[in-house]
Amino acid sequence: MLRKTVFLTLIAGIVILGSACNNYSKIIKSGNNELKYETGVDLYEKGDYNRALQFFDILRAVHRGTDKGEKLTYYSANCYFQMKDYQIASYYYKQYAQTYPRGEYAQESAFLSAYCNYLESPRASLDQTNTYIALRELQGFIDMYPASPKIDEAHRLMDDLRAKLEVKSYNVGMLYYKMGDYQAAITSFENLLDEYPDTDFKENVLFSITKAYFTYAEKSIYAKKDERYEKTIESYNNLLFLFPESEYLEEVEVINTRAHENLKNK
Repeated sequence: MLRKTVFLTLIAGIVILGSACNNYSKIIKSGNNELKYETGVDLYEKGDYNRALQFFDILRAVHRGTDKGEKLTYYSANCYFQMKDYQIASYYYKQYAQTYPRGEYAQESAFLSAYCNYLESPRASLDQTNTYIALRELQGFIDMYPASPKIDEAHRLMDDLRAKLEVKSYNVGMLYYKMGDYQAAITSFENLLDEYPDTDFKENVLFSITKAYFTYAEKSIYAKKDERYEKTIESYNNLLFLFPESEYLEEVEVINTRAHENLKNK
């Protein structure tokens, strides 16, 4: 008896669902845009974002530039956001902020457009296009809405993104070093120090620059050796000045001594 009841309930549910789908299909095909709008908003409020978008996609062009068009753009962005399609969500949030700069949701949309790109920012080893886009949009949001309650969060998100770029920059330098491209490694490390002067990698970077200059000097043609040994000594002094108790001190002192000896013996 229980099994029969469950079966009948399931059949009833399928019939109701099928009936609802048919009704939605008829509404979409109809010429009644007001009914389409009301149905789409009802689906949106019920959390049926995928089906709501079927109505919104039809109606956005119809209501462009109107109050309904404003809401449709915002609702579409929210649908994609809830469905975790952040790239398209960002597109519609940005479109809203640009099309309706004085709209009810302009400030929120400007932030969420940037936030979607923040969510799309990949791990440090991958391409960082979305990271740069998110940084640019977050800075634009801060500039546009300096009194927003979201300012602190925007700064925190930017710090997270910069930390990722910092790791990326450090890893690139280390990769060049391991590949034996010492000139590229040195350039990458020096750029890292210029862009992130307070980096947590500073001690390791200065140590790596010292090693890279020394190895580069050892492998250089005769005419270039002096200049690169001198750079080795300069890098050693920078490390010693900033980190007098560095964990790398013993190793770099050996490098520094050898650099001085090589200069004297020329």
